[in-house]
Amino acid sequence: MRWNRFWILGLGTLFTCTFFIQAKNNPVARVAPEQENPIRTIVIDAGHGGEDPGAKGSYSTEKQVTLAVALRLGKILEENMPDVKVVYTRKVDRFDHPTKKAQMANDAKGDLFISIHCNSTGKIRKVTGYKTVYHKKGKRKVATKQAIYAYYPSNAKGTETYIWATSKNSAKMESLKQNSVIVLDANSEETKQLMDDTDPETFILLNTLRNAYFDQSLRLSTLIEDEFTKAGRISRGARQRNEKGIWVLSATAMPSVLVELGFISNPEEEDYLNSGDGQQELATGIYKAIKRYRDELQRFTNSRNTPSGNETTRLRSRSGNNKNTPAPAADPYCVQLMVTDKIYKPGASIFRKLHGNINREQIVMNKKKMNKYTWGHFKTDQQASTAARKARRLGFKDAFVTTC
Repeated sequence: MRWNRFWILGLGTLFTCTFFIQAKNNPVARVAPEQENPIRTIVIDAGHGGEDPGAKGSYSTEKQVTLAVALRLGKILEENMPDVKVVYTRKVDRFDHPTKKAQMANDAKGDLFISIHCNSTGKIRKVTGYKTVYHKKGKRKVATKQAIYAYYPSNAKGTETYIWATSKNSAKMESLKQNSVIVLDANSEETKQLMDDTDPETFILLNTLRNAYFDQSLRLSTLIEDEFTKAGRISRGARQRNEKGIWVLSATAMPSVLVELGFISNPEEEDYLNSGDGQQELATGIYKAIKRYRDELQRFTNSRNTPSGNETTRLRSRSGNNKNTPAPAADPYCVQLMVTDKIYKPGASIFRKLHGNINREQIVMNKKKMNKYTWGHFKTDQQASTAARKARRLGFKDAFVTTC
């Protein structure tokens, strides 16, 4: 049940879109294929290219590494998911503006957008000694000590996977509106007429769709980092990003993530990123995460299409039939706020603006004791989703809904 919220919201959005369109003008929408195969097209974006090399290591560039890993990932997907179409924003050393990459993804009607990048940090400055420097002070020469510095490559390492920040929600909604024909998979002229900026139903539709894509992107980013950790990589986490280079995530009308493979500025990481084994391991990790994501979505889709006896009872109870048979009690929801090595009391100032119970659970991650903090006890997924968005606005950037 932990991640059912993503599939409930995503599939619920699909049905909402369908009913919204049919109720207004009844264009033909391809609902059945969407349910049978929830992921039909994956767009792989190798970051940078051409005259834009991206980050630089001592002997390689970001554009070289991202292209190599993107091609490996595409090959693995094509071999293991023959029913999925793989689209590349580039397969050669070529530069395309992010706006063109986003349009390529939207035109391809992608169901997932994976942008691949490398991280980098500046060199470390260390004091290696001192020298005496003389300068005039009036008629005298005064001696002062001046530090001598040496610069060393950064030792930062590890992977990160990003989704767009909530501050970019309006941009994501705009991309959904502009690509409504693609997103809703309906007749273009009729759909354009339906997308009325002043219509409250249009706003609700796009807002629901955007929230679904946000949650699905967060789920995929978490799975990617989990697979990297299993492979022995240091994970720096799945998180939101609102910096340069993330624009393409809010411009693509689909769930989208940006994967930072490692730090090309670190000599050890640069060697790994340029090795065949390293590139294959990274591509395989992303593939495994995509497969887990698709399998979860597929299982939930199948369970919704073929309800069990308990599910049938629940549906009948809600529709007014079989009133004497109560629906099974739903699992309560909580919002996971963060995982940290720090210990906070429930009444700590960091939780001041969150009303409700704050619970701490000790867990083990990478052989290290950590503390997981969850908030609240919500009866419905909708209530919990609203609370999670509030938590993210208040600074808990990685907050998401889980079952208690």
